[in-house]
Formats: sequence, C-alpha cells, structure tokens
Amino acid sequence: MKSDFTRWLPAIAKNRNTALGIAGVACLGALAFGPAAVAAPVTSGPHAGALAAIDLATGKSRQGATVESGLTTGSATTKVPAGKPSKDKLIPHGVEGAQSRVPLDDEQLDNARAIIDTAKKTGVGERGAVIGIATSLQESKLYNLGHLGAYNDHDSQGLFQQRPSSGWGTPEEITDPEYSSRAFFEALKNVHGWEELPLTTAAQTVQISAFPYAYAQWEEQAADIVQQLW
Repeated sequence: MKSDFTRWLPAIAKNRNTALGIAGVACLGALAFGPAAVAAPVTSGPHAGALAAIDLATGKSRQGATVESGLTTGSATTKVPAGKPSKDKLIPHGVEGAQSRVPLDDEQLDNARAIIDTAKKTGVGERGAVIGIATSLQESKLYNLGHLGAYNDHDSQGLFQQRPSSGWGTPEEITDPEYSSRAFFEALKNVHGWEELPLTTAAQTVQISAFPYAYAQWEEQAADIVQQLW
C-alpha cells in the first residue's frame, strides 16, 4: 500500500472538474446506469446488462446464481444487530428514488470489507462507508476491475473506476482496494459539508460521472452491507 496518494489532493481542491473527470464504466453494457435508472422498478436481482458486463470483465458465469443470504445482497432488516450502526445513522436523509440490488460473491464482499476498513481508518465513519460502497456498486459492482481493453472507459480502473490520467494514481495504485478507497475518502473529505449532503450529491462531487443520479439507487443495499460488516 503506497501512501503518496495525497500528492494530487491540492489539484482536486483547485480544479475538481479536471482532476476528477471520471465517467465510470458506461461502455460496459450498462455497468453504469443513466438517470432513468432512479425511476426504474426496484429489483431483487442483478440487471441483465450488469450481468453481461461483469461476466465480460471477470470471465465468470453467473447462470443460475441465487441469493443465498441476507449478507449476499444486504437484505433490509428491522432489527439492528448488536453493536452495529442504525439505519438512521447510515441513511440520515432517506433514499432517493427506486432502489436496485445485486447478489454479491466472496470477491465483492472482500472488496466491501476493504472499503469499510478504510472508511474507519480515514475517519469518514459509517456514513462515509455507505457513500463509498454505493459508489463502487455503481462504478464496478464492487469488482476490482483492471483495464478492459476495448471495453474500458478511457483509462478507468479499480473499484471506483478512477483514472490515472486524471491524477488518481498509477494503474497499480488504483487497483489496490485500500489505496483506491483511501483516495476516494480523502477526496470526499474535501467536499464541504459532505456529511449533510444526499448520497448522490456527495458521490457525484467526487466522481464527476456522466450519470450523476445513478449512485442513489444503491444507497439501501450499501447501508445494509455496512450495517452487517461494520
């Protein structure tokens, strides 16, 4: 884990549009969803386009995949597990629009844990972790994606689809889950009053995505994941 990610933070503060020009993985067959997704029906399983894109990116087949447990998707519960943060703390402003969910495999859960651990280390707390998990669900479905060749969106890589050409770090750095998570959270901390912003506003201020409203659809699942893994 390298610690020199702070070298580009001044550039972010001075010129966020340049330093954070990240469009996500839109070319990956709907890995990134447009604004209309916020008004789409709530789903309990993965979107077909997302399945195809993840299969392409990871070489995995998910035919016949089933939801195995609450931890797999982060299912909503009314009882807060002992020692875990409450939903009021995780979603202080309520969700925006219809919510989406995808089943998670071990690789995705490991990446979620890495994001949550880094949220603790960087001091952004449970709410920051929710924003980070939701952002990664939108950008990469919690997969640590490398360069996908012709299917790549510019040079976007990793859990947050950060771009070396925009100053986020080297390809090796931004595909390190701890580094990429720390870079995201340090940028989030530079957003004035981020704790009081709606999730999609906070995430979009960091990411500058072509689909600014798409982050909102993952807030509930992100909160469920953080509540269970915190």
